Amino acid sequence: MMKIYREEEMKAILLTGMPGCGKSIFTEVATKYGLPVISMGDCVREETEKRGLEPRPENVARVSIKLREELGDGAIAHLTLKKIKELSLDKHKNNVIVIDGVRSLAEVEVFKQFFNKILIVAIHASPLVRYNRILKRGRTDDAKTFEQLKKRDLRELGFGIGNVIALADIMLINENKSKEEFAKECEQVIRKILVMFESNK
Repeated sequence: MMKIYREEEMKAILLTGMPGCGKSIFTEVATKYGLPVISMGDCVREETEKRGLEPRPENVARVSIKLREELGDGAIAHLTLKKIKELSLDKHKNNVIVIDGVRSLAEVEVFKQFFNKILIVAIHASPLVRYNRILKRGRTDDAKTFEQLKKRDLRELGFGIGNVIALADIMLINENKSKEEFAKECEQVIRKILVMFESNK
């Protein structure tokens, strides 16, 4: 298991939500605010390619499960921290980083050991709304049918994402909103979080 050290100055926004809920809109806004964003999903996709597999849904799913079998429920968090440690974090605004794609309380606990402060933001949208969004974005590892999405949803719930969503500090509902409307809501939340982090020094 990777040795974890505590970084006293760093704070993290842990972003969670089911596939297609709108996490990418939140991360786009965070980037505009100068906050670095690390995607846990990207870490798994990179690991999938390292193992000589194409980043298709079934391969990414297989590797994500295999990593947890090999290294425990916090495996993807450890993989993500390895990438975070390679960044020059002290140069980023307010020493705050956004980690996209948290799926279990075990991962939350790993991040708690590393960061001085964390805050969980969950985004919710219904399955049909998420499916329509996923079809439009066309990512290589996305579900291609509604049945595939439901299967992936069940896998995510099996990892424990429902527990993370239930215990989130902030919940955003992205159901019947335009991208612009939801982006404005994300901006308000990010500004609020930055103020909270600053006042809790």
